[in-house]
Amino acid sequence: MIKNVSIIWFRQDLRLRHNPALTAACKAANVLPIYILDDENAGKYRMGGASRWWLHHSLNALDSSLGNALNVYCGDAATVISDLCQRFTVDAVYWNRCYEPSYIAQSKCIKQQLSSQGIKAHSINGSLLNEPWSVLKKDGNPYKVFTPYHREACKIDRPITLLPAPMLPTLLTSDPHSTRLEALSLLPITSWDAGFYECWTPGEAGALSALNTFLYNGINDYKDGRDKPALKAISRLSAHLHFGDISPQQIINALLAIADDENCEHFKREIRWREFSYYLLFHFPSLPDTNLKAKFDYFPWENNAAWLMKWQQGLTGYPLVDAGMRELWQTGHMHNRVRMVTASFLIKNLLIDWRLGARWFWDCLVDADLASNSASWQWVAGCGTDASPYFRVFNPIIQGEKFDPQGDYTKRYLPELQELPDKYLFRPWEAPSEVLKKANITLGQTYPLPMVDIKQSRQKALESYSCITKEL
Repeated sequence: MIKNVSIIWFRQDLRLRHNPALTAACKAANVLPIYILDDENAGKYRMGGASRWWLHHSLNALDSSLGNALNVYCGDAATVISDLCQRFTVDAVYWNRCYEPSYIAQSKCIKQQLSSQGIKAHSINGSLLNEPWSVLKKDGNPYKVFTPYHREACKIDRPITLLPAPMLPTLLTSDPHSTRLEALSLLPITSWDAGFYECWTPGEAGALSALNTFLYNGINDYKDGRDKPALKAISRLSAHLHFGDISPQQIINALLAIADDENCEHFKREIRWREFSYYLLFHFPSLPDTNLKAKFDYFPWENNAAWLMKWQQGLTGYPLVDAGMRELWQTGHMHNRVRMVTASFLIKNLLIDWRLGARWFWDCLVDADLASNSASWQWVAGCGTDASPYFRVFNPIIQGEKFDPQGDYTKRYLPELQELPDKYLFRPWEAPSEVLKKANITLGQTYPLPMVDIKQSRQKALESYSCITKEL
């Protein structure tokens, strides 16, 4: 039996650089690096197909960085770690903290289990700039509005000293009982993920490359360009951040090394929005399932299943919405501006419960993140903290004309509208018959007619909202 073993339990921190738990664990003589796919404790928030695709490739990259020494398991994490402690002489177990409710409960259980065995358990912050309990109001209560939270968090920010990739011990311990990465069956059986490979390079090297590309080619136009889906003005780092291919500290340090202008400040603010989502999830653990504004519990959702399917398939008849939904299916990603438009359309024009939309995004996004996904959907629905007012309804016609005026983004995902003049792109039903004919478009056949009237459906939503307000 190998003695004096320290386990490093990788979770959402699949990198070597600036990984506090890994650095601490590598001070031991023998290190056992492990990853556990624990679907048993994930419940209904078991990772969707797109996230599992990313996880497979990120784990593969991590394994290569560790000299093919990563030990992979599938099952209940507490059981797997207990078994390892019985088969090895384990002195300590290290991991970076996760903040989802199920992970918090799991960590507490494992800490108690290890303590009863006389084994040290070290959980460390490797994912956030400020942990949720460190930013509170003077009365000790959590903030519910982003701006004062952001202001207070900035006050307690401290200079960041990044940790280099640690010197790995010569004895990275291997476990003959671990399984192969392929045995986790993370990749889809069919080839629906074919488009992912052109868009993404999961793993630490891919994250650093994406950051450098953004700093050199995107950030100079970030403040204004981030709203235009055809431009390459967004970082595309969200999935890397979720899986821990890169840490927010690394990103902030990289921003400090370049000109500190309004674009950098705006991007830092977006990093803080991610933090705020985790903050809300920690303090309000029912965020993924429950309206934080209780009056929305009485909202008369219609939840038309056929309409939900058309929205999922990008067949609503509103080009910007459809382009976004098809981008999601083809790439596992959707531009943030378009996410707001598609979510608003589902909730406020189709009167479909935000939780059904959040579920679809959870299944389809490579960056599916319980905190960000839940907080963002509640924000659009108007039922969360610091939410957009319910009466703010994104008009997909106006949004398309404003943010994709040449139609480069929309036509990329709706090639059937490629020949339609820009004047009619976001309202094809208004195009004269000769224009449609010339563009090879037959509404209702080659491209759908609008599902609902945008003005009438908006008015219906506002009347529904008015009813629940009066009742309370």
